Amino acid sequence: MEITKQCVVALTWTLKDTLGEVLDELDEPIEFMVGGDDLLARIEDALQGHTAGDVLDLHLEPEDAFGDFNDQLLFLEPRGIFPAELDVGMTFEGMPAGGTASAPANLFYTVTEIYPEHVVLDGNHPLSGIALRIRIKVEGVREATEEEVGLGSAGSSFFKPPSGAGDSTVH
Repeated sequence: MEITKQCVVALTWTLKDTLGEVLDELDEPIEFMVGGDDLLARIEDALQGHTAGDVLDLHLEPEDAFGDFNDQLLFLEPRGIFPAELDVGMTFEGMPAGGTASAPANLFYTVTEIYPEHVVLDGNHPLSGIALRIRIKVEGVREATEEEVGLGSAGSSFFKPPSGAGDSTVH
């Protein structure tokens, strides 16, 4: 079956930065809906017309992937609004209560630095500002179910940052 809009693809991939460092590797296929909310537009476009077994090598500039780094999404918050057990790399869905009220509510915030009185939160996707190279293998293609079409997802939107930014994982 050829990949078209509103079908489901099973993919594996190797994701690298432009220096060749492996950032993420997926050996077991995960299903994504093409024509829904699961994949980045550039990846969806590249998949069109391909079939199971095809391999694609893509170069994604930040604007085609997770966006440019936005220093306006860095926040210095009081240490007291966080749990006692706090580590760099922890994420919070939305700004914790008592934090900057004007911060976007729909982002995941990552703790990037911890000081005695303050904590630095970053609302950028961890891969924002990075050009990426991805090798994708199409492991399978099938028609989307009515439920998947209605949801716009095969349930695996790991590659699509919510509202354009902020998801703390690639997969």
